[in-house]
Amino acid sequence: MYSATTSGIKVTVKPVFLEDQSSPAENHYVWAYHVRIENLGERTVRLRARHWKITDAFGRLQEVKGAGVVGEQPSLEPGQSFEYTSGTPLATPSGIMSGSYMMETADGTRFDAAIPAFSLDSPHQAAKLN
Repeated sequence: MYSATTSGIKVTVKPVFLEDQSSPAENHYVWAYHVRIENLGERTVRLRARHWKITDAFGRLQEVKGAGVVGEQPSLEPGQSFEYTSGTPLATPSGIMSGSYMMETADGTRFDAAIPAFSLDSPHQAAKLN
């Protein structure tokens, strides 16, 4: 698992390779990732937007931006958490994801909560000895 905390918002991510949805012979690899967002701070926040950076094994970057997560813009009071699962395909057997959630407090203050960089690894990635 990977985690990062920004301004009292803790984001934890656990990626899982989905062998049954992947087709290595067709360069199609799929991962699910489970995210837990915890409000460890003292003020209520709402998750307004997401910004993902997805980099494959060749260094090709794809950015995904949008409102909320999984169709929701959850509000988290102090001590509350929100969890969801999503996924991503890649054309390579490994990659890296990172990003941020744009959070907003009740008074309209906005800040970015970091999503920790996490590794997308599959058993189809050739091992390299340095």
